[in-house]
Amino acid sequence: MMDFFDKLFTRQTYTFDLLAQSLRSPSGLLELGLAVLLAAAAFFLAGFANRRLNTLPLYTPLLRHIRQRMLWPLLMLVFAIAALAAYRHADWPALWLQLLVLAARWMVLIRFAVAVIHAALPKSRTSDWVERMSAWILWLVFVVWLSGLEHSLVGFLKSMQFSVGATKLNLYSILSGIVWVAVLMVGALWLARLIGERLSRSRLDANLSMILSKITTTVLVVLSVLIALPLVGIDLTVLSVFSGALGVGLGFGLQKVASNYVSGFIILGDRSIRINDRLTVNGFTGNVVQITSRFVVLRAANGSEALIPNETFMTATVINESYAQAAPAAAASFDVRIAYDADLDAALGILREAAAVPQVAAEPAPEARVSEFVPEGIRLTLAYYPASGVNADDVQSGLMQAVRSRFRERGIAFAGAAMPSEKA
Repeated sequence: MMDFFDKLFTRQTYTFDLLAQSLRSPSGLLELGLAVLLAAAAFFLAGFANRRLNTLPLYTPLLRHIRQRMLWPLLMLVFAIAALAAYRHADWPALWLQLLVLAARWMVLIRFAVAVIHAALPKSRTSDWVERMSAWILWLVFVVWLSGLEHSLVGFLKSMQFSVGATKLNLYSILSGIVWVAVLMVGALWLARLIGERLSRSRLDANLSMILSKITTTVLVVLSVLIALPLVGIDLTVLSVFSGALGVGLGFGLQKVASNYVSGFIILGDRSIRINDRLTVNGFTGNVVQITSRFVVLRAANGSEALIPNETFMTATVINESYAQAAPAAAASFDVRIAYDADLDAALGILREAAAVPQVAAEPAPEARVSEFVPEGIRLTLAYYPASGVNADDVQSGLMQAVRSRFRERGIAFAGAAMPSEKA
């Protein structure tokens, strides 16, 4: 039994002639059919188990994603090992089952690596492309390893040598360095993202947690590069050859990028802009929904978004309606129209009473006023500030329901439907 497990993942010589010969024999076809059947059974069983396990609130998003991706190859590996053990016990030749064992084990490693990449990178088309390319490259490595061509390939890459200053490099060391940098950088990004999520759920100020998260990401990425290069024998002094060109590039081509990056830290540090603040920049008015290291995202009332470079907030005039308000995020309002014969004072009182709820900030106090006389009736406006940490849409919906209910109780008739709007 120990000999079986020792040779379980040992690479063997799988030539095209050997595989073709197996396909010409009934026993080989039967073994291939069994391998396909085991893979299909593992696939359907993994799908059934995942549907059941998805209902359990025991997994973090990363663990859930890893479990969903790895359950099929793990079950396939278990089934293949059991079938291979039965074949070896019966002293039957096993070719396709051994291949299934090796492929299933490699598939476990590939899917785990891709799951870590999925967790480290933000969701986008680029991250999807990186995941697919990583999977294809790893499968290509598996085919090269299985065919026994890796020694010839490594020798060819090492023979491609060139000099950088006084240091001699070869294509193999460069590719190895890229692989190690990629591996350590993915790990650093995943760790930074995990730390950032923990900081966002902590009691720290939102801006401070964002600063710490960005600093952590930058430090971990730089460390991953500094650690990876010596691992493959590349002296860090080689980087000094490129320092002059890099300095010129930062001075000219990357000047704006560096300026926006530094401005982002300044914005977060002085707390001049916060999430949900209502800003007017270069004629565009909207609420802050995201602050990145390069730009700030403003979302207008109609749903359109503007990406404002961080440098703009350092050099242009910015109107921040929420800057002096510690609790509320942004002013909001909605209009109602009542009939001309309705009790105007009672209607204004009802608007003020409806806004006297914890979801509305007490300072500045809500304001009910007569806005306009129109042929359809008298237009009244209730202006208020949602309290910090509440959903503005939910607050407005609750206020409108309360106003409608109290108007009905007092016999105040609407001249038209309520028309929600957001005021500057």
